[in-house]
Amino acid sequence: MMPKNGNSAAGPIVALVLISLIWGYNWVVMKESLRYAGPFDFNALRMALGSVFLFAFMAWKREPLRPPFPVWTAILGLTQTSLGTGLIVWALVTGGAGKTSILVYTMPFWILLLAWLVLDEKVRGALWVPIAMAFCGLVCILEPWSLGGTAQSKMLAVISGVCWAAGAVILKVLGRRYLKLDLIRITTWQLIFGTLPLIPVAFLVPSPPIDWSPYFIGSIVYNSVLVCGVAFLLWTYVIDRLPAGLAGLGTLAVPVVGMTGSRLQLGEPIGFWEGWGIVLIVAALALLSLLRLRERRKTDIVPVQE
Repeated sequence: MMPKNGNSAAGPIVALVLISLIWGYNWVVMKESLRYAGPFDFNALRMALGSVFLFAFMAWKREPLRPPFPVWTAILGLTQTSLGTGLIVWALVTGGAGKTSILVYTMPFWILLLAWLVLDEKVRGALWVPIAMAFCGLVCILEPWSLGGTAQSKMLAVISGVCWAAGAVILKVLGRRYLKLDLIRITTWQLIFGTLPLIPVAFLVPSPPIDWSPYFIGSIVYNSVLVCGVAFLLWTYVIDRLPAGLAGLGTLAVPVVGMTGSRLQLGEPIGFWEGWGIVLIVAALALLSLLRLRERRKTDIVPVQE
C-alpha cells in the first residue's frame, strides 16, 4: 500500500493556520484604524489597494486578465467583499473587536446549513463532536444571556457572517459546475467587482478627513497585501480543496486570535465564560484537524499494482 501523490490535507490545514493568524490579528488592526478614518473610507481604500495588488500579481503570473464566469464572480464579489467586509467595519464602529469577531464567525455554522441545503454536504459520525464543542464554545464567548454592545452592531456582524457563508457556497457551486477553478483570477476579480460599490459609498457617507498617520499607513499595507491579497487567495484555495462545512469550521481560530489580540493590545477583557469558550474552540479545531487527517489517510491509500 502507498499514499496517493498530491492529495494531502496538510496544504489546506497550513493555509487555515495562516488565514487565522492574518485575519485574526486584523480585528485589532481594523478597530485601531477607525481612529484615523471613517469605516467606509477605510474599507474602500483597503479593498481597492488589495485589488490592485492581486491584479498586479495576476499579471506577473501571466494569467489571463479577463474575469472568469463574470456573472457568478460579480455575485461572489458583492456577497463576500461588498457586504461581507463592509458590514464588518460598520459593526466595529460601536462594537468591540473581540465580540464582533465572534459574531461574524458564526459563519461556519451558516456554511454548514447552506452546504447541507445547497450542496448536500452531510455531517456524519465523529465530526459531530468537534462541531458541538465549537458551537458550545461560541455560545460561551457570545454569552447570549448577557450581551453587551448595541443591537445594530450585533446584527451587522451576524449578517456579515451569513454573507461570507454564502460566498463560500457560491465558490463550491462554481467548483462543481466547472470542475477546476483558476483560483488567482476568481479571487482577484471577485475583489475587484466587490470593491466597485464600496467606492461610491465611501464618497457619499459623510466622515472626517483621513489622518494619514504611520499606524494607518501600516494598517492599509497590512490589509491590502496580507488580508485582501494573501489571505483571500488562501481562503479560495481552502474552499476549493475542502468541503465547505469543514473549511468554515477551520476558520473558528480567527475569532480566538482576534479576542486574544484585542485583550492584549486593546485591553478588552476576557471574562470567565469567554475563556472557557476559547478553550472549547481550540480543542474542537485540534480534534477536527485530527479527524480530517485520519479521513484523508484512509482515502489516500491505494493498492500497489503487482
